[in-house]
Amino acid sequence: MYRLEADFWPKLFLILAIIYLVLVLFNMMMGKWLKVEKKKFLSYNYVNEKHKKIDRVVRITILLILLVGYFINITSDPVGAFWLLQPASILFGFIFVTESIRAFMEWKYAENKKAYILTVSQLIFISLLFMSIIKTRFFGMFG
Repeated sequence: MYRLEADFWPKLFLILAIIYLVLVLFNMMMGKWLKVEKKKFLSYNYVNEKHKKIDRVVRITILLILLVGYFINITSDPVGAFWLLQPASILFGFIFVTESIRAFMEWKYAENKKAYILTVSQLIFISLLFMSIIKTRFFGMFG
């Protein structure tokens, strides 16, 4: 049976707060440097209706992949579970796909053409941060 360490929740909240702060600071600095209007954090910022429709299709597809992945992994041997169908992998893929689509739409349709540069830089930064967290087991805080 799995058990959590006594200090698991404080460590988790601390690392999440630090990650949030780092992301907010990165976005603020890059937005000022590129002179791009700040986007609301954790909100839908569609460039146009086409972007909105594509984003909805991606979200529904990701939800279906999450459900299928759950059922495949729950019925398979825990050692042989597919890493690609793990929720963290699917979440990373979701972020990568939606932000790539946003960057393309901003490049093609946005009034401020530098907006896509901000989106691409955010995507690269988030990817590097995510990989660092995974490779270092939350910077040595867990396991």
